[in-house]
Amino acid sequence: MASVFTYAPAPESRGIVDIAPSYGLFIDGEFVEAADGKVFKTVSPSTEEVLSEVAQAGEADVERAVQAARKAFAKWSALPGSERAKYLFRIARIIQERSRELAVLETLDNGKPIKETRDADLPLVAAHFFYYAGWADKLEHAGFGANPKPLGVAGQVIPWNFPLLMLAWKIAPALATGNTVVLKPAETTPLSALFFADICRQAGLPKGVVNILPGYGDTGAALVAHPDVNKVAFTGSTAVGKEIARTVAGSRKKLTLELGGKGANIVFDDAPLDQAVEGIVNGIFFNQGQVCCAGSRLLVQESIQDELLESLKRRLSTLRLGDPLDKNTDIGAINSAEQLSRITSLVEQGEAEGAERWSPACEIPSSGYWFAPTLFTNVTQAHRIARDEIFGPVLSVLTFRTPDEAVAKANNTQYGLSAGIWTEKGSRILAVAGKLRAGVVWSNTFNKFDPTSPFGGYKESGFGREGGRHGLEAYLDV
Repeated sequence: MASVFTYAPAPESRGIVDIAPSYGLFIDGEFVEAADGKVFKTVSPSTEEVLSEVAQAGEADVERAVQAARKAFAKWSALPGSERAKYLFRIARIIQERSRELAVLETLDNGKPIKETRDADLPLVAAHFFYYAGWADKLEHAGFGANPKPLGVAGQVIPWNFPLLMLAWKIAPALATGNTVVLKPAETTPLSALFFADICRQAGLPKGVVNILPGYGDTGAALVAHPDVNKVAFTGSTAVGKEIARTVAGSRKKLTLELGGKGANIVFDDAPLDQAVEGIVNGIFFNQGQVCCAGSRLLVQESIQDELLESLKRRLSTLRLGDPLDKNTDIGAINSAEQLSRITSLVEQGEAEGAERWSPACEIPSSGYWFAPTLFTNVTQAHRIARDEIFGPVLSVLTFRTPDEAVAKANNTQYGLSAGIWTEKGSRILAVAGKLRAGVVWSNTFNKFDPTSPFGGYKESGFGREGGRHGLEAYLDV
């Protein structure tokens, strides 16, 4: 993008990661072929280059993996918490040792900038394993009763936007509480989960405790429906979450769902504008906006709209879109052709409905899946771009006059995952935050995560919490 600065290329080396031409399923501690021999290709979103061929799990493979997890559960759950903690600590340390390798791998397979995988994703992945390792021998003090027991086999389905981090959110608390796991990564980003399988072997984790089944939606559906799965954890779209809820209804399976969002980022007239602009940019353009808790609706107090938008546009003009492996890159590639098509369609509908579209001058690479940072003004709550989750680098700007109007507009959504408040008044932060129907409310910041802090939503953003002490409950019979 156009900038007053000139940046020399600063590419991270691809040589740090060795991607095999093909990968199998990880079942009972071994990499194996799919029962029916099916495979699929995973491609790099920034170049459309085929990275590897991956085995595609079917129902027979789900059966094998669940049986392996069930068999391993007896011994794993019987271990003292302090012994389970040793494995989790070991996994965390190996992740730290291999963090550069894993960051490059995640960037190649997902399309997000290397500085995000390196500086945000990987540190948080290791931190989650460290954190839950610390809980493994303290479950009686977690507030869930004197002798909480694990549930059994956890079936976990994760999305493509934070492949390794979502794996950590799911697997770390499951193992700490004594459960075993069958995990299905997203079909567009299976590689980091398969590398994690190798880390499990490197850490000496007992066979069958963690099983990884790459595949498509039918693989996840078979896992969710399997009668010997005791717990289902899903992060992904609201539509799929509703289908999963219907599938497990009437069963004894415990369920947590972390689904879509349409977060409101509220900026009052006394907010520190430069700081707010950085928070707005981080809130919606981090990971190309492919974040369930993204601040995709900007609610700005009417009296400062012009000043804020001028500053925001100036800041967007300095963002750098391009090679995700370049350490200077701010905006990477969209994860898939399918996701790019959805973003494009919703943006075109926003224009057709009368909203005013703006993007900075931007050179789009000739190959790969790309979308320039975009903001819409003259948006009303009736516009589809203000109601539907776009899951891309697209910001809808609305205005308000009073705090009550801001709260009403922020809550006028079927979602309830996140929100942000920007003001210098602590009393206003507390008053507004208490009225927002959102699982996470950030004040004078956005998109800040920590393994000690619970995360989850209300309404069509799902139910249950991941992270923190609260994240243990979903994997315990309490």
